[in-house]
Amino acid sequence: MRSPILDYLDAIVEQTGHIDSGAPADYIPELAAADPNRVAVALCTVNGTVYAVGDADHEFSIQSMSKPFAYALAIEDHGLDYVLERVGVEPSGEAFNELSLDPETGRPRNPMINAGAIATHALVRRDERPAVERILALFSDLAQRPVEIDEGLAASELATGDRNLGIAYLLHASRRLAGEPSASVEGYIRQCSANVTVRDLALMASTLANGGVQPNTGRRLFSRRTTRQVLSVMASCGMYDAAGDWFTSVGIPAKSGVAGGIIGVLPGQVGVAVFSPRLDGHGNSARGVAMMERLSEDMGLHLMEAGRPARSSLREVRKEVLEGEPATVYVLQGDMVLSSIEALVHELVGNQPSTGLVVFDMSRVAEVLPVARRTSSAMAAKLIDAGHRIILVDPEETVPEFQDSRGRAVERWSTERLERGLLRDPGER
Repeated sequence: MRSPILDYLDAIVEQTGHIDSGAPADYIPELAAADPNRVAVALCTVNGTVYAVGDADHEFSIQSMSKPFAYALAIEDHGLDYVLERVGVEPSGEAFNELSLDPETGRPRNPMINAGAIATHALVRRDERPAVERILALFSDLAQRPVEIDEGLAASELATGDRNLGIAYLLHASRRLAGEPSASVEGYIRQCSANVTVRDLALMASTLANGGVQPNTGRRLFSRRTTRQVLSVMASCGMYDAAGDWFTSVGIPAKSGVAGGIIGVLPGQVGVAVFSPRLDGHGNSARGVAMMERLSEDMGLHLMEAGRPARSSLREVRKEVLEGEPATVYVLQGDMVLSSIEALVHELVGNQPSTGLVVFDMSRVAEVLPVARRTSSAMAAKLIDAGHRIILVDPEETVPEFQDSRGRAVERWSTERLERGLLRDPGER
C-alpha cells in the first residue's frame, strides 16, 4: 500500500508545474547545461523515515547548501566563540557573491554568503586529510551513503572562480582567512561540488531538526548548541537578500544552492528538501520556493505558528471486539500535523490491520491541519479500497466527509456508541 504522504508530495509537484520562470545558473558551464524540467521534493521525519517523489534519485551538486554543515563542523572543531571572532552572523542584505566584509572589523558578514563560507572552510581543521575530505566524510555520515565530488563540475567552477578568489584575497588582506587564498577557494569549490539527491538532503536536514543526532544511526554529529547556532543563522541569512521575504512567507531555517536545491528545517519535526534548477533573481530555485511555501502552509511549518507538539498522534493500537466483530482500534491524540500523523501512516502502511473492521478514535484530537486532514482521509480511503470497513469517531468533526474510489464512505460513530459497542457484557459499566 502506497503512503498517502507520497500522494501529497506528488500533488505539491503537480500544483507547482506551471512555474517555469528563471533559468539554471549560467555563470558555471556545467550548471548551465542542467535539465530545467527536473523536479523533486522530499521530507524526512526525526525518526529517519524519508518520503521522496519526482526525480528523487537524481544527483546534483550541493553548492551553498553545504555551508551550514561546514559551519557546524568549524564550530565543533574550535568552539563557537572562536568562530564568531572570525565570521559574523548579521544578514548582509546582499547577493551571495558580494564582496561583503564588515567595514570596521573586516569580518565576513555571515557564513551563508561566499565570503563567510570561504573563511569558514579555512577554519575546518586538517588532520591526516584535507579539510574538504573531512567535510565529505561528514556529508556521508549525514546521508548514510558515500558522497563524492563531481570532478567535472569542480573543474568548471574553478575555471570561472575569479570572484571567489578575489574575495579570498580580501579576507587574507584583512587577516580574516585562516588559510592560503587559492587553496581555501579550491577547497570551498570542491565542497560545493559534492553530489547529493533530495533524499540525502532531507536526511541531512532532519539531523538538524533532530538536535544534531542522525536519526537512523543515532550518532550525535553536532552538539545541541552548535545545532541551535546553525539553525539561527540559516533563519536570518540562509536565503541571501530574500531572507526577509522567506521568513515571513515560509518561516523555517533554510539554505538554497545555485544548482536548484533548497533545504528547510522544522526543529523537532522534519527536514525538507526540494529541487528545481531554474533560479529566480536572488539565486534561489523559483519552483523550489513555491513548493516550500505550499509545504509550509499545508503543514503548519512556520516557526511563528503557535507551538504544536511533535509527538506522534498515535496514542495506542489495540485489538477489540466491537458489537461482536473483531476490530483494530487506533486511538489518536493532540494536534494532527503531518509530522505527528506520520507515525500512524507508517504503521498502517507497514502493518496493515489484520481485522476487517478498523476504528479511528479521534476523541482526544484537538485540531487537524489541512495536510493531516488530507493525509488521514486518503489513508482511510486506501483501507476501504483494500476491503476494510472503517469507523471514524470524530466528535469535533475535524475530518470532512469523503469517499473512496468507488464512492464508499466511512461510518461515523459517536464516542458513546463506540463505548457501548466495546462492552462485551451488556451489563458491564
